[in-house]
Amino acid sequence: MKRFTGLLFAVCISGLTAQTAMAQDEKTAMVPLPSQDDFSKGEDGWAFGLGLTVEYETAYEGSDEFEFEPQPAGAVQWRSGDNIFYFAGEALGWRGLRAENWLLEAAIGFDEGREENDSEDGYLDGLGDQDEGAELVLQARRALDDDWRYWLVSRVVASDEGNLALFSVGRRFGEQMDGTGSEINVVATFHNSEYANKGFGIDAGQAAASGLPQTSMSGGLRSIGIDYNYRHYINDNWQLYGEALFEYYSSEVRDSPIARSNYEAEVGIGFIYIF
Repeated sequence: MKRFTGLLFAVCISGLTAQTAMAQDEKTAMVPLPSQDDFSKGEDGWAFGLGLTVEYETAYEGSDEFEFEPQPAGAVQWRSGDNIFYFAGEALGWRGLRAENWLLEAAIGFDEGREENDSEDGYLDGLGDQDEGAELVLQARRALDDDWRYWLVSRVVASDEGNLALFSVGRRFGEQMDGTGSEINVVATFHNSEYANKGFGIDAGQAAASGLPQTSMSGGLRSIGIDYNYRHYINDNWQLYGEALFEYYSSEVRDSPIARSNYEAEVGIGFIYIF
């Protein structure tokens, strides 16, 4: 479930934007949102994007340790009208536009899990490793105007280790209809007790092995956060993109011994080549 440089980031990129002359009307995204990968350039058929992003992020949920991590980026997509089927990293899914103001999405992905050695300072010692697991992600996005300037989002993540729900309101900046520009989302995230205990609970065995107090989590509010996305065409094939995320944990999560920080943060920047 994992991912704010904000104004500073946008200002740094503005020089590139001013130097690039693009025929924006030749690249119409299914929805003009920078957070949605759409490599089709408005055409049906296959589309491919391949790139690399570098992220600076917390080492694990609740960590006060930060690390740089390179990640592959891009996707294989097939577009048919207002439908895009895609394979991106460890996610296989579908995204479809309905009635011009509903964007629906369904995907099967994977949670990376957590390992004791994710903490270089040894704060996870004795808690054991968590295996990677499959997740079903269902999302509905509702535009509040004709050009997707404002919208509402609801997302549910379901797995055999609990469920997560997200609700947000977003705002798009820029006049482009090709998926470039920037957007910002304010997000509230909720989890059930099973999902909460997976990330922040400590059972009796873990308490004995780690020396941390046994901790049982209940469901409810997980965090309040803000998410910023930026995307820019450098030329007809190369894209520059960035994302920044800040989540402030609820009081119950902050009280968990695993949460050594009151927040989670991530900044990423990358390039992608569209074939």
